[in-house]
Amino acid sequence: MRRRQIPGEPEPPSKGELKRHAQSLQELGEALIAAPDSVLDQLPLSEKLRDAIDLARRITSHGALVRQKQYVGKLMRHVDDAPIRAALEAEEASRKHESRRFHAIERWRDRIIAEGEPAIAALLAEQPAFDGDKLRQLAAGARVEGDTEGSRRAARALFRALNTVLGAP
Repeated sequence: MRRRQIPGEPEPPSKGELKRHAQSLQELGEALIAAPDSVLDQLPLSEKLRDAIDLARRITSHGALVRQKQYVGKLMRHVDDAPIRAALEAEEASRKHESRRFHAIERWRDRIIAEGEPAIAALLAEQPAFDGDKLRQLAAGARVEGDTEGSRRAARALFRALNTVLGAP
């Protein structure tokens, strides 16, 4: 039986809308379980919710974990989800940015090892603060023929040197 609409009041959410909202809170709770402690520490979570999240992280039984996730989702219904979503999105954006930065440094390292001086010149044009002599020395050590421990060590040293310059925000 459908409720009568009172003039001037918004229509109540449908059963499907309520289920979708509960499902989104359940997924948000699962994201909190997977989130690092550094993110959880910044959020205004109730003690009960934080304990439920910590317990879910320790559970290894599949069935028990499913029930605990449902419980976390139930507790999420009483929490303002906007700051939690914002914090998780910021963490994800930070992680993606760090991954892109890391891959860019790897590409520069591989390019310098493969191309030599042209790649070094391109990097120095982009980053004039970099010590060109040190870069050339590290690149020469990394270009040693064969897969020796010395060339791998030099490639890691080249990566660390690139990281100090390119990794700075």
